[in-house]
Amino acid sequence: MKNTALVLIDLQNDYFNSIQGAKWPLHKTEEAAANALKILNKCRDSDIKIVHVRHEFAMDNPPFFAPNSDGAKIHESLTPKNDEEQVLKNNVNSFKDTNLKEILDSSNIENVIIVGAMSYMCIDAVTRAASDFGYNCYVAHDACTTSNVEFNGVKVDATLAHATIMSALQFAYANVHTTDEILDLI
Repeated sequence: MKNTALVLIDLQNDYFNSIQGAKWPLHKTEEAAANALKILNKCRDSDIKIVHVRHEFAMDNPPFFAPNSDGAKIHESLTPKNDEEQVLKNNVNSFKDTNLKEILDSSNIENVIIVGAMSYMCIDAVTRAASDFGYNCYVAHDACTTSNVEFNGVKVDATLAHATIMSALQFAYANVHTTDEILDLI
């Protein structure tokens, strides 16, 4: 795929079950990160633009991703290289109050591959926004992760929450594929 960028969203230590002291571990983060790494490595080998997005909460006593904390660091398995773009965000939508769109537009990006966390928050927000901006979106569903959710007394397992969001994104906003299918497209 020409004019493509990989956008890795919030694959930070506080989301990993394997990190002692992680403040917000998600469902199967390690598996999602391993798949994200496969895509990252293929993009590096294919000279595709790479953008790492990292979240820090701009508030007192955040539940996770506290500024300058170990939990807010990108997981070591996905450490950005010097020539890879990095975006710091303080909102759910990676485009809001950041230079993400400028980074993509300055490289004439038409296609974005999206991986990361959380499916029902930041992945959903960035994919919908990217689609609204006119980018062709490709989400690797098995390189994304989320958590259990609850609303109005209804508890939803992480796998169902993830499937619901992926279904909605596939319906109108993105091409939703497996990691292997994304690797074949690259």
